Amino acid sequence: MPEDDSRLERSPLSNKDKVTEIRVDPQIRMRDALRVEAKSEPAPVPAGEVTKETQIIAIYGKGGIGKSFTLSNLSYMMAQQGKKVLLIGCDPKSDTTSLLFGGKSCPTIIETSSRKKAAGEEVEIGDVCFKRDGVYAMELGGPEVGRGCGGRGIIHGFELLEKLGFHEWDFDYVLLDFLGDVVCGGFGLPIARDMCQKVIVVGSNDLQSLYVANNVCSAVEYFRKLGGNVGVAGMCINKDDGTGEAAAFADAVGIPVLAAIPADEDIRRKSANYEIVGIPGGQWGGLFEGLAEQVADAPPQQPNPLDQDGLLGLFSSDETGRDVVLQPASASDMRGADYAPRESLEVIYDAV
Repeated sequence: MPEDDSRLERSPLSNKDKVTEIRVDPQIRMRDALRVEAKSEPAPVPAGEVTKETQIIAIYGKGGIGKSFTLSNLSYMMAQQGKKVLLIGCDPKSDTTSLLFGGKSCPTIIETSSRKKAAGEEVEIGDVCFKRDGVYAMELGGPEVGRGCGGRGIIHGFELLEKLGFHEWDFDYVLLDFLGDVVCGGFGLPIARDMCQKVIVVGSNDLQSLYVANNVCSAVEYFRKLGGNVGVAGMCINKDDGTGEAAAFADAVGIPVLAAIPADEDIRRKSANYEIVGIPGGQWGGLFEGLAEQVADAPPQQPNPLDQDGLLGLFSSDETGRDVVLQPASASDMRGADYAPRESLEVIYDAV
């Protein structure tokens, strides 16, 4: 006759059989935490009366064009003007805030979230948000090279921000720094989901940066056709050498130039040394004061993006090679000079 399992479970254990401590693998703790998180329902959308409007502005541009430089100085100037500003870096390189903090890198949301989950702890505001002279700043971060999707990292970062109360934070301006030359959905999040009121593009007098700016305008136009409300407020020209292509682009797509930051050696040197130049009363203070006013007041507009020929038309043919004629290749070009066409084996039926 089989033993009664329930009776055995109720039998008292000897001291040597009692478990005094259970050590749980950190990976198991993290797995369990992720399962609980996946089952939890999202917080309801706030339905109370809106008492304050925060301007959320997404800034896009080609990698290396100077978005971080522009945003660090812009946010610093806004704070000096008495505005409460939050700067969020949405670039996997996590370098948006480095100039603001004198070259120091702050812990990213993605990295901090992974570390905290492994330890069974919750992420706190003070773990990921830091401030300097009235500017609040944080970095979303992203996976290491070849180890994940940067766009998915952006989405995960914003999901965590929402859990931390993003929609309840009390700021005058939230500035989002996004790569424009990455086309995956995560980087288009503010435009696709109406997370911002307007977009600003940063470009220069070179074809690649204007190609990226034009792509951003195309994305805005596409999502507006689907019912989106985001528009482009204008363009900031960085490293302006006076040749005029960026200004011509802005005029062609129907957006204003908010500011033109010159290609000046003093700015280049100070930026390389992680120095803020947008200081009231400083040499470049007036430039960033004007930019701050334009960013605040410029309304979102629907741009008219250019086609490839229109974009190339902003530059001389000596620079772009747009006078080149496309010559179709032949089968003999691909297979060698001795290639002889073979008769087709296709069966042709006479019409009945």
